[in-house]
Amino acid sequence: MTPTLDTSEWPLLLKNYDKLLVRTGQYTPIPSGSSPMKRPLKEYMKYGMLNLDKPANPSSHEVVAWVKRILKVEKTGHSGTLDPAVTGCLVVCIERSTRLVKSQQGAGKEYVCVVRLHSAIENGQALNAAIEHLTGALFQKPPLIAAVKKRLRVRTIYESKLIEYNPKKQLGAFWVSCEAGTYIRTLCVHLGLMLGVGAHMQELRRCRSGILTEHDHLVTMHDVIDAQYDYESRKDETYLRRVIRPLELLLVRHKRIVMKDSAVNAICYGAKVMVPGILRFEAGIEVGDEVVLMTTKGEAIAIAIATMTSGQIATIEYGVAAKLKRVVMDRDVYPRRWGLSPRAQIKKKLIQEGKLGKYGKPLEQTPEEWLKAFKELSDPNATKATASTKRSAEDSAEAPASKRSHHDD
Repeated sequence: MTPTLDTSEWPLLLKNYDKLLVRTGQYTPIPSGSSPMKRPLKEYMKYGMLNLDKPANPSSHEVVAWVKRILKVEKTGHSGTLDPAVTGCLVVCIERSTRLVKSQQGAGKEYVCVVRLHSAIENGQALNAAIEHLTGALFQKPPLIAAVKKRLRVRTIYESKLIEYNPKKQLGAFWVSCEAGTYIRTLCVHLGLMLGVGAHMQELRRCRSGILTEHDHLVTMHDVIDAQYDYESRKDETYLRRVIRPLELLLVRHKRIVMKDSAVNAICYGAKVMVPGILRFEAGIEVGDEVVLMTTKGEAIAIAIATMTSGQIATIEYGVAAKLKRVVMDRDVYPRRWGLSPRAQIKKKLIQEGKLGKYGKPLEQTPEEWLKAFKELSDPNATKATASTKRSAEDSAEAPASKRSHHDD
């Protein structure tokens, strides 16, 4: 009897791999690519990101520029601006992982804030009630310090609670979970207006950005400098690999679709995600869900939008399972494998013989067998129309010249 495979401790996207639904087990492994944790250092950094503890005083752009200069990489990006005085989680993406910046900027955030009231209030209960009242969709106007257009907009506060209130110093600490783009500085002003005493933000720390919290691989600027120095002076990669994490860490909450190795490069070139190229997939995928396409080694290929449910992927033999949203993997990491199937070989031969157009479009001389066997699945009527067009063309060619000229008149 085959022992049960325990994949609960496998890294990143391979976690609980055995619980994925199996569409097929037949594929040819290709010895290209590598596990995210075992990539060569240059590739590891190229597909890397940091959960940085931003220090107070420098701006987010300055911090990101420093990381770029220290690590000597070509491109860096961050997961959402923090004001200079604010500290906490700043997800810094390196090179290829900057393609995930947009999705990280739109992810939810959590903050711990210290608010200073301008006058005394009766007790902490009043502050707690005001904080709990300011939840849901709220109107906000960005503060003067913010480098964005000062127009009224709506932002959602999901949850908030008072942590502590000091009546002597008139300081209150509270936690808030909110939508990206919420200004806590403006929220503090609104708290002061509700209490009728006035208030402003004294201190702020971001404790969660997207799926990463301050307890998940948080590193400081000193760690980044020391890790790079360690590598340059002693050629020791250990510290650098602990500071930089694979971009797959940002995608572990996405539903997964595992692709065959032969389909990987086609997707990197923008091909549709076809059902025959799928090996395994997550249960509960619905149309419109954002999914991550991955290799059998656990590498992220792209983010896609599902066009089929899990049930359809399991039962349908052919069709488009998802459309690409953002390709993460570089082209040609895996070898090019398209154009090698029997169908592709026949198509290539027909194009060479002039029986198909340059891009495989049917012509008058296209064989009837090709039109019948390889009709367009997306539009079944297209083939019928093409065949009828071909037949009418043949009929007109066989008709007497007098009849044709009469018809033309």
